[in-house]
Amino acid sequence: MRLLLVEDDEPVAESLRRGLLRYGFAVEWVTTGQEALAVTAPYDLVLLDLGLPDTDGLDVCRALRERGTVPIIVISARSDETDRVVGLEIGADDYVSKPFGVREVIARIRAVMRRVRPRTQQAESGPDRYGARLAVDRKAARVRLDGADVVLTPKEYDLLAFLTEEPGALMSREQIMEAVWDANWFGPTKTLDVHVAALRRKLAGVVTIEAVRGVGFRLVVEGAS
Repeated sequence: MRLLLVEDDEPVAESLRRGLLRYGFAVEWVTTGQEALAVTAPYDLVLLDLGLPDTDGLDVCRALRERGTVPIIVISARSDETDRVVGLEIGADDYVSKPFGVREVIARIRAVMRRVRPRTQQAESGPDRYGARLAVDRKAARVRLDGADVVLTPKEYDLLAFLTEEPGALMSREQIMEAVWDANWFGPTKTLDVHVAALRRKLAGVVTIEAVRGVGFRLVVEGAS
């Protein structure tokens, strides 16, 4: 996923950028509103500071929203409720107050992307297919195997939906726990192994969930080239 980071505070930007890179995000960093509006390369989401040196970040947010539907998360030291409300009213998808942790920002990014995905898809689009046998209907939160519903617990579904977002990509345990369970999860990850085992059993022969020791898991669709 490609992110546009608009932040003039270098220590904050560098820390956030390094954290995002560790979690597999590509980040283009600019320091002014003018630079943000001049970016022509495509990006999937904007992280926008309000306290920019050349213009108010709210004006940048408004201009970006007028251009299209790319999700915008405001990151700002302004914790005043008025700024928060105005930011959301002019088109921001979420608002994170400084100081914040990288884990919180990543959780917000994933939550926003899950929330806005339906609006960026055609209304008539059907379930996502993985090979000839497996279909994941994210709008209805249903999984079908060979045309029949697969009975999954809510967390089993969330885990499968997350892993199938990028088949073949290696996801760390931390990434999975933050996305599927909780951004502030600091406990043991044994529950993840239990849910992976359940999915392996229910989807045997259709997908393989490979364990990479000391890192995490990778989902592979059987028969996919």
